[in-house]
Amino acid sequence: MYSILFLVVVGALFLLFYKGRKSKYHPSPFPPEWTKLLNEKVHFYKNLDPVGQTMFEIRVQRFLADKRVTGVDTEIDDTIRLLVAASAIIPTFAFANFNYPNVNEILIYPNAFNKNFETGEGAEGNILGMVGNQFMNGIVIFSKPNLLKSFDGKAHSFNVGVHEFVHLIDGLDGAIDGVPEMLVNNSFALPWLTEVRKEMKRIRQNESDINPYALTNEAEFLAVASEYFFDAPEKFERKHPKLYKYMEKMFQQDL
Repeated sequence: MYSILFLVVVGALFLLFYKGRKSKYHPSPFPPEWTKLLNEKVHFYKNLDPVGQTMFEIRVQRFLADKRVTGVDTEIDDTIRLLVAASAIIPTFAFANFNYPNVNEILIYPNAFNKNFETGEGAEGNILGMVGNQFMNGIVIFSKPNLLKSFDGKAHSFNVGVHEFVHLIDGLDGAIDGVPEMLVNNSFALPWLTEVRKEMKRIRQNESDINPYALTNEAEFLAVASEYFFDAPEKFERKHPKLYKYMEKMFQQDL
């Protein structure tokens, strides 16, 4: 049974985080089956203390109240909706009032897709997730099986959901460039990019276990490293201690 102090803390945090904010979200009990799903599939949530878990649940409800999650030629259920919300909340957990003003809808595709958003037999799709632009502005797309694989209960260094939502954070300042204004102040930018370029050199020399896709550019490096940072923090800290310290400061999270 939670103590009175716990309930007071949760209530105070809720008022602090949501006072005066316009949202479709109205507080309601978090469904027990959702708690079970989060515990089974989302290591980040499972490792939080009770207050942290309650705040995570509030953020999940608020995200799902404000954003549409739509299946395209595929059925979606509460598991998919929860995993989309978890993907969004994990990298922004320290920023309680943040709820992706640049996102309106998340589309779930039945498989990987190609640059023309085609999927299925003959499409030769290899895109697992994408942040929309131009006519697709405000839309995020995920391959359903790859989103599920990212939250299969195992520790690994990939997570397509976290990857794409980090791109969205990065793009808030008008440029997806690996230096998100929300996370990186001016004095921090040069040391961060210096370390990024050192690690990119190590990847080229086969001296790093970071996914080589990170070599695409600094923006992809940030997204790829963030997947690793959040999905396997102990391993990431052991193998990449300097990057780990930088990312701890950026995301304001001690994992």
